[in-house]
Amino acid sequence: MQAQTDYVLRTIEERGVRFVRLWFTDVLGFLKSFEITPADIDIALEEGMTFDGSAIEGYSRVQESDMLLMPDASTFEIVPWHDEDAPTARIFCDVHRMSTEPFDGDPRFVLKRNLERARERGFTFYAGPEMEFFYFRGSDRPDPLDYAGFFDLTQMDTVSNLRKNTILTLEAMGIPVEYSHHELGPSQHEIDLRYTDALTMADNVMTFRHVVRKVAQDLGVHATFMPKPLAGNFGSGMHTHLSLFEGDVNAFHDPGDENGLSKVGKNFIAGLLMHAREITAVTNQWVNSYKRLNVRYEAPVYVCWARNNRSSLVRVPIHKKGKESSTRIEFRSPDPACNPYLAFSVILAAGLKGVEEGYELAPEATNNIFELTPEERAAEGIAALPQSLGEAIDVMEGSELVAEALGEHVFDYFIRNKRDEWAEYRAQVTPWEIERYLGSL
Repeated sequence: MQAQTDYVLRTIEERGVRFVRLWFTDVLGFLKSFEITPADIDIALEEGMTFDGSAIEGYSRVQESDMLLMPDASTFEIVPWHDEDAPTARIFCDVHRMSTEPFDGDPRFVLKRNLERARERGFTFYAGPEMEFFYFRGSDRPDPLDYAGFFDLTQMDTVSNLRKNTILTLEAMGIPVEYSHHELGPSQHEIDLRYTDALTMADNVMTFRHVVRKVAQDLGVHATFMPKPLAGNFGSGMHTHLSLFEGDVNAFHDPGDENGLSKVGKNFIAGLLMHAREITAVTNQWVNSYKRLNVRYEAPVYVCWARNNRSSLVRVPIHKKGKESSTRIEFRSPDPACNPYLAFSVILAAGLKGVEEGYELAPEATNNIFELTPEERAAEGIAALPQSLGEAIDVMEGSELVAEALGEHVFDYFIRNKRDEWAEYRAQVTPWEIERYLGSL
């Protein structure tokens, strides 16, 4: 820890950093920040910086407003887009009460607590998300820049520069990228972040979303992680590859199994499937999220697993020969607008429950689940994910697993906030209704 602190102080001095942005996240997953000067960084690293928590979604009441931001020195990075004459850095922070105890409403602390539970059982949790998003000409309406398709090579300079500049900026901030390509929808793109431990990845997802929007804005374009901005087209997902390691050994791998999956891996999948409906409100937290979870556009709808079947909720990718350490599972329901700290927390909690309780894994779904009748799915015991935010919240509210994973503070706030969102949405009269009913009823 001291070595990391020394690195921060040395880098600030050597690079002439003029401002340090303290980054943290509210319960809904929005990035928050305020700046300090290098004169205060010593105090910040040692004692934390006081701020008003009552102004942050899901944090403290007014009468308990004072809170502390404790910078995590390991997350310090120079921000590459600021003026060279006034270099700026950012550092992620943990939120503490004035007593210096961790604040249970801090999403980063929620994830740390769940990761500690995994560590007590000898596991390290890794994640690698595929981040999908759209570029539009502005933020007032979804006007695509291009109408290319999956893996198409676009010739537009703007589109090419957007992805190129985004990747270069991410790498400048220490975030390695594995793949990038055009996705299925018009002006839809995907950038896959390289696998790492879940806490680092949650920080990386927050940075990624900020960088994508910043680079787009600089080129006069609007980037959005809205799950379903275009009716009649594909939505954006955050398919997330997951694994548990015991030291340097992939706990999901068993060379003697026909699928290469260990008992731990099978139990983890079974846990995800058993609790999938309960955690969906967290992995898909917006009204719009459920416009994406539609059978016509390849997004997962039904609770099942398979090896090479993309209609399943959980997929087991086939690893390359000799690459046993890459054995993993792919959880396909999350979308890129979720709070990654909370999403990884409930995903881990569901999988660990399966491992701890020895859940039996159901048979693999070998058919296209979308083509089965409701009766055929029922016969195979295949349930559906919640089809609206209202349904998802109803299911989540009765979940002991999610309540324990999130903690009472976050769980209660999340339920209240999402019930308000659903009630507000239900009161709206949409353009579809006006077009459909106004002239005929």
